Amino acid sequence: MSSPTRRRRTPTRLRAAVAVALLGLAAALAGPVGSAHGSPADGVERTTVGDVTGFAAAGPAAYRLTAGSAQARVTFASADTFRIELAPDGAFTDPTGKDIVLPQGAPPRTRWKDKGDRYDLSTSAVTLRAYKSPLRFELRRADGTRVWAETKGLSWDKDSTTQTLARGAREQFYGGGMQNGRGNTSHRGKTVEVGVDYNWDDGGHPNSVPYYLSSAGYGVFRNTYAPGTYAFGDPVTTTEKERRFDAYYFAGPTAKDVIGQYTKLTGRPFLPPVYGLEIGDSDCYLHNANRGERHTLDALKVADGYTANDMPNGWMLVNDGYGCGYENLPEVNKGLADHKTKMGLWTQDGLAKLADQVKAGQRVAKLDVAWVGDGYKFALDGCKDAYKGIEDNSDARGFTWAPESWSGAQRCGVQWSGDQKGSWEYIRWQIPTYAGATMSGLAYTTGDVDGIFAGSPKTYVRDLQWKAFLPAVMTMDGWAPSDKQPYRYGDPYTSINRKYLKLKESLLPYMYSYAAEAHRTGVGPVRPLALEYPDDPKASSDAATYEFLSGQDFLVAPVYEDTEVRNGIYLPKGTWTDYWTGRTYEGPRTLDGYRAPLDTLPLFVKAGASIPMWPGIRSYEDRTPSSPLAWDVYPRGRSSFTLYEDDGITRAHRAGAYAQQKLTVHAPRAGRGTVTLDVSASKGDFRGKQAARPYEFTVHGGTAPASVTLDGRTLPRLSGAGGQGAGWWYDGSDRGGVVHVRTAALPTDRAFTVALRGASAI
Repeated sequence: MSSPTRRRRTPTRLRAAVAVALLGLAAALAGPVGSAHGSPADGVERTTVGDVTGFAAAGPAAYRLTAGSAQARVTFASADTFRIELAPDGAFTDPTGKDIVLPQGAPPRTRWKDKGDRYDLSTSAVTLRAYKSPLRFELRRADGTRVWAETKGLSWDKDSTTQTLARGAREQFYGGGMQNGRGNTSHRGKTVEVGVDYNWDDGGHPNSVPYYLSSAGYGVFRNTYAPGTYAFGDPVTTTEKERRFDAYYFAGPTAKDVIGQYTKLTGRPFLPPVYGLEIGDSDCYLHNANRGERHTLDALKVADGYTANDMPNGWMLVNDGYGCGYENLPEVNKGLADHKTKMGLWTQDGLAKLADQVKAGQRVAKLDVAWVGDGYKFALDGCKDAYKGIEDNSDARGFTWAPESWSGAQRCGVQWSGDQKGSWEYIRWQIPTYAGATMSGLAYTTGDVDGIFAGSPKTYVRDLQWKAFLPAVMTMDGWAPSDKQPYRYGDPYTSINRKYLKLKESLLPYMYSYAAEAHRTGVGPVRPLALEYPDDPKASSDAATYEFLSGQDFLVAPVYEDTEVRNGIYLPKGTWTDYWTGRTYEGPRTLDGYRAPLDTLPLFVKAGASIPMWPGIRSYEDRTPSSPLAWDVYPRGRSSFTLYEDDGITRAHRAGAYAQQKLTVHAPRAGRGTVTLDVSASKGDFRGKQAARPYEFTVHGGTAPASVTLDGRTLPRLSGAGGQGAGWWYDGSDRGGVVHVRTAALPTDRAFTVALRGASAI
């Protein structure tokens, strides 16, 4: 969405569609049935399911329970994933059909026993207890430990259904999709709304997901298009606005396991093209009411600005404005390609022209709020159709942006938080938003740099700094008093913005490896501290609200006030190194008084990190067959990182065209000793893979080694970076002391070892 007018005035058709969604997709079902009725103060009669009056196996992994007029059905999708449905009138319905849940293969082996007061429905991993009087469910693991338990049976009124669960003494909750201002710390004691509300500011919930995750080792996905309310009080009550109950449950030892099971069911996050991890630029160039009459080819002048200012720019949306349109697409695409930039378009007028647009060079499709259409199905279909349209008409990967989506959209696009005003407050509430969305399987969530309205040079710099550590980010022009390209404000702001954009560019192999991990496991790159430190009570508390992890190794604590001092930075267990100075801190501790002038993002690296980098590039296209791969190493004990590589553009990786190379570091736990860098052979192949490449290592530790060897051969000590050829040097003034190692080009299909004798741990 790209117009202040459209933001504040929702079209009649869209308002009507939202009203239909809020009424629930099954409101026409018959009135309450069952055995326990209640009429609360609001006058709405509610019914709780009654005693079990019938039981039958309904298939190899399915069971049916009857409770008066109501029918319940339990279906196992895997050993630790199952579905519970309840039809108050006995007639099962499924409004989502095949839209969200993917085929899961053969069902697991199950068994059942009548235990007198209950039926036990079991797999090798879990047992679901179905108590008889009244019908009430409880989940236990194979070892007998309880996972969750209903405190009362499923209940319903004329247009909603509710599940009521006991809350553990220390149980924490996450999820609900993109919850603005919330999510990377626990929802315990709070209420989360799930559904479209067109509130894109603090407290809104765009890109909602009807799913939540518990620290007790389970997750729940409500298989529905209806809006919901999840109240994480005591007890926990989760309600959907429809007169049917349909939920999938996941049991796993860790939150990552549960996210993995959920995304196996609803779809893994897509793997973006590598240019999708570079910054994007968006504006309307044809019929722009705010900037005067221009032409689509004028986008090339903006691309000139990025090149002239030595700034990355991966892609541009050239028609992002209501009534904008476009012209001369092939010429625009060719001009952008000369700047190493891909062309994107906004789908304001639908997808009918998408095939021709893609053939003309379009590689990014941004969806409008109107794509929510007649509820969430239309939004999800829009995401899938735009993604497929790019792939059907090119060899590229689908790549979409959506401001309002639903469960399943993680497999086809970036979830974007909409139109906002640049301000310190905007920075503050966005920090917890995107890391929190990772807990709902949304791997790529983001907001515009400094919003699309208002803003200032300082807020732009501060917002860009931390968003450089999100996978995807875009800057939006044409609606604020001045355009918002990162070079518009002049120095010192332009230089600072360049610094962070080039850092983001150099970290592409790190972020791309995490994107591949998200595609494989469902766990996104940007993470709440609670995901990596589940046993740390502060990680789920307010102490960690305004910070996040980018991958496992970077802790980012953005500055969100007009100040040069950052207080309240919580560092969890471990040794953390200030990225800029090399100073180390032992966690857990809270760091106050951190000096953060405008050019400094509070950024810390975990001891043991090995970070792959592409040094000295403005675009991924700057890479050549002889370009080096750099590793930034923070040695402490044994650690490793596996680099993922493919052609970055096409879909060949889906057929196995990719490679992985692992760096394993062996170092002292403390003090001096030998630091060994074992680089494995690169396993796998893809078009454009480097047959050989030079390597650069920066090894932090604070002391110069006695010698450095490559596969047992001594490397010469160089005078510094200006020295020629392979070798090493130590720079005591570089971030507390760094050993620099440079090799000649080495075959990627062979392993090698670099040993630093007499070096030290971080």
